[in-house]
Amino acid sequence: MGWLEALVLGIVQGLTEFLPISSSAHLSIVGQFYGGRDPGSAFTAISQLGTEAAVIIYFRKDIWLIIKNWSLALVGRIPRDDPEARMGWLVIIGSLPIVVLGLLFQDAIDSSLRNLWITTAMLAGFGVVIGIADHFAKNVRPLESLTWKHGVLFGLAQALALIPGVSRSGATIAAGLGMGYRREAAAKYAFLLAIPAVVGSGFFKLFDISADPVEPAWGPIVLATVVAFGVGLAVIHWLLKYISTHTFRPFVIYRLGLAALVAILLLTGVLEPLPTG
Repeated sequence: MGWLEALVLGIVQGLTEFLPISSSAHLSIVGQFYGGRDPGSAFTAISQLGTEAAVIIYFRKDIWLIIKNWSLALVGRIPRDDPEARMGWLVIIGSLPIVVLGLLFQDAIDSSLRNLWITTAMLAGFGVVIGIADHFAKNVRPLESLTWKHGVLFGLAQALALIPGVSRSGATIAAGLGMGYRREAAAKYAFLLAIPAVVGSGFFKLFDISADPVEPAWGPIVLATVVAFGVGLAVIHWLLKYISTHTFRPFVIYRLGLAALVAILLLTGVLEPLPTG
């Protein structure tokens, strides 16, 4: 991987990770214009460490309070039903589906599920799902009303993002809207829920490629991760303000348009369903 490719992919990762348009799909598509290579699930997972660092910085006060109160409740220093301690448990429980399914289907995630025809179907299919959820959303429930059942359902929705084209934020936000949560509440919980899974996956892939006999291109990978952090932080600021007064319709239209474009490029041979890399 060259420096220019890493710079471009870092920007793409930062721009698309938090928007409901699938960062993995965009990395796979854009990567093909650099020698026909798919950056791969390892690069995707590691570059996501940059965007998750942006989440941690943005929500640092909330995260610190959740961790502190969860720890205090665990040893009996504060009531176990403390709202922040409860949120800590909800994030843990909601993270379990993607961890379990990620380990069970690791080989497929790294290979066959990266087929661009699957990605195209998911871009279009989940674009429709997000559109329907947003159209019928009651948009009334605050995050404080999150139940254990809904926490698990959020987690199951997040696990769908193991398939490129679904979108982690898109799936979890759509699930939240379907359960009546406000757009900002669904987005915030989606961001918090992603931290354990994405950070864990990133470090797992980091150690995995470190053991590879072929020396990884660490310089470009670090560049892409740092760029993804900076761009991602700006996108979080913008997105949370945007969705407080706007619907997700532009993202739905974008997903459907991108799916149509990728299908045409696949049919004409410009893109390969399963590129090398």
